[in-house]
Amino acid sequence: MHADTQEDGTGSFGHIELDNPTVELAAEVFGMLADATRVRIVLVLDDGEHSVNDIAEAVGKTPASVSQHLAKLRLARIVATRQEGTRVFYRLINGHAKRLVADALFQAEHSVAGVGGADAIPPHHRRDPQPSRELRGDVDA
Repeated sequence: MHADTQEDGTGSFGHIELDNPTVELAAEVFGMLADATRVRIVLVLDDGEHSVNDIAEAVGKTPASVSQHLAKLRLARIVATRQEGTRVFYRLINGHAKRLVADALFQAEHSVAGVGGADAIPPHHRRDPQPSRELRGDVDA
C-alpha cells in the first residue's frame, strides 16, 4: 500500500471535508510550530521528558523564554507536564507533532539539497534517515 492512500483507496485526506473546523485547528497547530525555538523544543522532547532548565540549556535560551514557549505548546496540547516536587517535566503528548517537525525538516533538506544541483540528495534519502545535524541544531553555527 502507498503511504499516501488509505485502505479504501482514497487519499490521505479523503475523510476530511474542506469546511471541517479541524482544518482551522490544523492551521493553528502549524502556527504554533512556526517558531524555531518551539521546533527545537519538540526535537529535545523527542527522546523523553525534560525539565525547563534542561530544555533551556539544550536550545540555548533562558528558562523564562522556554517556559513561555512551553506554555503555548501546552495550550496547543502538544506537550504535557508532570510535577515532581517543585520541578516540572515536559513531554510530547503523542508522536504527531514530532512527525510534523520531522516532515518539515525533511522538506527543508530538499530545499537545501536543491541548491546543490539536480544530483544533490537530501540526507533523509541516504542511509541515515535522521535530519541533518545542522537542521536539528546539534552543531555550533
